[in-house]
Amino acid sequence: MARGGVKGFGDLVGTVGDDSPVDGRVQAAVAAVPRPTLTRSVALKDLCSNPRNPRDSLRDLDDLASIVDFQLQPIVVVTRSAFRDLYPDAEIATKWVVVLGNRRLAAAQKFGRTELDVIVRDDLAKNRATLLAAAIAENVDRAGFDVIEEAKAVESLVQELGSADAAAEQLKKSKTWVSHRRALLRLAPELQEATRRGDLAIRQARSLARVPLEEQVARWTKAAEKAEGSEDKPGEGKADSAASRGRGDSGTRMVTRALRRFETEPDELATALHGHLGEAGARALVDRLRKLLK
Repeated sequence: MARGGVKGFGDLVGTVGDDSPVDGRVQAAVAAVPRPTLTRSVALKDLCSNPRNPRDSLRDLDDLASIVDFQLQPIVVVTRSAFRDLYPDAEIATKWVVVLGNRRLAAAQKFGRTELDVIVRDDLAKNRATLLAAAIAENVDRAGFDVIEEAKAVESLVQELGSADAAAEQLKKSKTWVSHRRALLRLAPELQEATRRGDLAIRQARSLARVPLEEQVARWTKAAEKAEGSEDKPGEGKADSAASRGRGDSGTRMVTRALRRFETEPDELATALHGHLGEAGARALVDRLRKLLK
């Protein structure tokens, strides 16, 4: 199994942050859970999404449209009673709550599937920390789970357990790993959004998080202007420089951003490359790709 992906729920190990854009791959793993053995088919009306899901949004679900015809993996659920033992105030009207597989549930609802295969795992609801850690492991390497969502999820676990050290132990990660993610939440809202979009590099974002909040945006703007100025070639006029940045820097940023979203929005990358390369360049790229795929 390639590192960084959940291929089966019995292999729910090492997924938190393996492909995270914060610091790349890490070595530690989430503690393994027993391999489930019982699968059942459940009507969608008896399932609800996890109200404590760390995702801000489920994003575009078109990549899961095939679920209307077949389901590759069962989703993992807990019973309503087990969930309400942890969250007594939760308004749960269905028999089961989806812990792992909320995007698949949403896709099934969107594309017209009437039932899903599930595995009941009330052992994941033995306490709030275990349930939250499982949800984090499910989401970090899934499509569209951005770095700020990851940071918020880690912070939720810290608050639940009472300390960053306890969260690191629960996730089987280093204290530094947890600290780096929490640091991103000290960014100004504008910079958090820039980090989500990929306009602000992660390591630069962590550096800016150490700057007083009221100075962060100005510091970033100044650094960006300085970087753009250093790219101007000697002898070029201002109009040429501006045009070059408009064609080059903007197009490159669009392609880079689209690359990060390729798994969920492949059309965005195609459009960005076409705009950046032009008609002739795009055709040349397609021809080259065809040769490589032979």
